[in-house]
Amino acid sequence: MIVSIDDVKDRASELAERVDGGDVIVVTRNGTPVFDLVPHKKRTGGIDLAAGEAFLREHGIRRTVGFIPGDFDDPWPKDFLLRPLPLP
Repeated sequence: MIVSIDDVKDRASELAERVDGGDVIVVTRNGTPVFDLVPHKKRTGGIDLAAGEAFLREHGIRRTVGFIPGDFDDPWPKDFLLRPLPLP
């Protein structure tokens, strides 16, 4: 279903019922699609670590990250981007 943004203002309750029933509604401004009204999806609780580990085992991956140094997130020196890169 396609409706104008003005129709959304006038028919919000009706459109919400349709979306709640599974419809996807394209909202347009001057005939150009602007956004979609879609049914809400509830979050499932985050990352499934067990599934990730199973995937890695299934593909023969034993180690993903060997080492992350403690200063990994530290800011770079202020002059880092000002120095020329060494030529090979």
